[in-house]
Amino acid sequence: MNPHPGRAGGWWAWTFLLFTSWLWAAPQAEFAHVWIPRLERAPRIEDFLAMKPAPEWEGKLAKIDRFVQREPRDGEPASQRTEVYLGYDDKNFYAIYVCFDDQPHKIRARLSRREDIWEDDSVELMLDTFHDRRRAYGFFSNPLGVQSDTIWTEGQEFDDSFDTIWKSEGRLTAQGYVVWMSIPFRSLRFASSDPKTWGILLNRDVRRVNEESFWPQYSTRVAGRLNQAGTAEGLEKISPGRNLQLIPYGIFRSYKEPDLRDPYHPTYSQRDAFGQIGLDGKIVLKDKFVLDVTANPDFSQIESDEPQITVNQRFEVQFPEKRPFFLENASYFQTPIPLLFTRRIGDPQWGARLTGKDGPWAMGLMVADDSSPGQIVPKDDPNNGKKAYFAVGRVSRDLGSQSSIGVMFTDREFVGGYNRVGGIDGRFRLNQNWIAEAQGVVSSTLCSESSLCTPGEYLAGPAAEVLLHRQGRKLNYFMDYSNRSDGFRTYSGFDPQPDIHNLSQRVQYSFRPEGRRLISWGPHVELYHTFDHQGNYLNSGYEPGLKAEFTGQTFVQVLYAKEMELLRPRDFSVLPENRKYVRHTTEVTFESGYYRPVTLHVDYRFGSRINYDPVAGQAPFLAGRTSANATVTVRPYKSLRVDNTYLLFRLHNREASTGSMNNHIVRSKWNYQFTRRASFRFIGEYDAVLANPAFTWLTTSKNFNADFLITYLLQPNTAVYVGYNSNLENVLSPLLADGDGNLLRGTRFVNDGKNLFVKASYLFRF
Repeated sequence: MNPHPGRAGGWWAWTFLLFTSWLWAAPQAEFAHVWIPRLERAPRIEDFLAMKPAPEWEGKLAKIDRFVQREPRDGEPASQRTEVYLGYDDKNFYAIYVCFDDQPHKIRARLSRREDIWEDDSVELMLDTFHDRRRAYGFFSNPLGVQSDTIWTEGQEFDDSFDTIWKSEGRLTAQGYVVWMSIPFRSLRFASSDPKTWGILLNRDVRRVNEESFWPQYSTRVAGRLNQAGTAEGLEKISPGRNLQLIPYGIFRSYKEPDLRDPYHPTYSQRDAFGQIGLDGKIVLKDKFVLDVTANPDFSQIESDEPQITVNQRFEVQFPEKRPFFLENASYFQTPIPLLFTRRIGDPQWGARLTGKDGPWAMGLMVADDSSPGQIVPKDDPNNGKKAYFAVGRVSRDLGSQSSIGVMFTDREFVGGYNRVGGIDGRFRLNQNWIAEAQGVVSSTLCSESSLCTPGEYLAGPAAEVLLHRQGRKLNYFMDYSNRSDGFRTYSGFDPQPDIHNLSQRVQYSFRPEGRRLISWGPHVELYHTFDHQGNYLNSGYEPGLKAEFTGQTFVQVLYAKEMELLRPRDFSVLPENRKYVRHTTEVTFESGYYRPVTLHVDYRFGSRINYDPVAGQAPFLAGRTSANATVTVRPYKSLRVDNTYLLFRLHNREASTGSMNNHIVRSKWNYQFTRRASFRFIGEYDAVLANPAFTWLTTSKNFNADFLITYLLQPNTAVYVGYNSNLENVLSPLLADGDGNLLRGTRFVNDGKNLFVKASYLFRF
């Protein structure tokens, strides 16, 4: 490959896309079949607690057994016997899992909040209701009936934002456990034709031995999930029967928070005892498309961000989306280049989204406003109070077996300025192991915000991405080629570094002794090279490592990295010329759930790293680096979960005994589950940046945040929340700023923020 392809280099992606477009058809496998009988009445969990159907149910339900392992011993029979009984009536699909265990006292089952079941034993029902082997509903339950649901999309895996109404019960028995599921057809979408043929996949996980078993066989030797699913037949004269869903909400709130719109004159903003109402709606069109709308939405911090190190970062740190309206059906907008990152829509007052599929065509459209750009500027700024407007659309068409091609367009408008991006993307299944993805886009930007670029500046340019990956039992390979022109921007997406073309590759090989303790081990290596379009060699890295997997959900990894980074005067104005830095990092990672009440994760790194935040006027320099990320989850009994996290990031002067910057984050999260519906959560987080003024321009800052939340979740979207948040920080009172707009710090904690809210919502389905 030409190491200096220049501006046009990324467009070889188009050649790759056209060359592979005729290769999409993967060999067809022979699919397992099951005939689902129609029932006269609904089965109950009590009918199966003897670990077999009651006499009145003998022969009336479809029975599936002979589960096959995927992990750890692909292709071998499951170590524990599982029987699943299936049936349906006019309104519901039923699945009853009878799970035998030769050590029932070791079954992992806790009473936890909805979705928090992944450290427990569990069962899964996956239904591909359009039978296109591309998207499917997933319904999970632990042995106590705690639910989780998801959407699986090939190439994107699980979308846990999906929430719908269904019923589950679970009981432990002397021989194992039984799980009963009832899935209303009103909670699904499927074609109106009769009779219906669906894809189906059944799963059971035994956590203590890292075992995943499936019916039919779902092998690691073949890429893809739904292409290995079975076929369910016999479903007829059923309908979703739902076309309207309304979720009104009401909230009472009181808050106080810093107002930093004018960085040189900081103050406080507060309101006492005010309320607001809003509405979310969902309309199903012809059982194929869903129109979601929201008016005056509230995004109170019911879910909090996980802590991340944000100091000494050259580029923006990405925090994942948490808001349900933007999470649901996000897979319709997902492409190799992340053109939609919905946290860019900070404070919407309304929004609408249309998603769905008709035959081989899939479509996603979204529009929303955003008040946040007009809220972060001073009151005398002409942009104060103005809104940004977003419009996003993507249409894709299925090709052959599990391949597709699509087009996408995004537009963000703000007070005469705009950012528009459009292009084509494709996913191609080359054979049972190899998958390729490619995307080419062009952006056009007229800037109107000083926080993003120079007002009045016009930018334009192309971007391209090509991915090639192999999925197999032992050998896995991943290649990613990225090209971003100097003028490419996406203000609706997340793509922080323009003017690059990068090639990264990762190859991993696993030896699989699959013994009583050691399951697999093997080496992996990652290589990457980054140039700008002027031929400057910006980055390179060589990262070999070794990883081993043991029973008890235990993993050990050792990695060494040697990396080069070139900083230019355009990156740091204090540099008179390009300067190259070479850094080294050694990393050790350990993770284990061997002891049932405790789960441990530790990531420790040491070596060197660039100090991007030196004293004003000094150039960035290479410093010593130590970092750690440790999480200990303790579950002393089935209703209580405590997650304790400690993050350390330390830079120090390698040539002297003084000079350092230390960032400590300590977080403790307590969740007590009174019942499956009622819970209490507390989060306490301490964040301190301890800075030596001879080493960095950063100032010492300390922050403590306490977050309390009581939840009563009757069902998805029908809930009551009571929350209180208080923040303490070492700021001056009243707030003062220095000449650069930075808050002045003191030695004492000041309560600079608090928020109390009570929120209630209710789901109406018609």
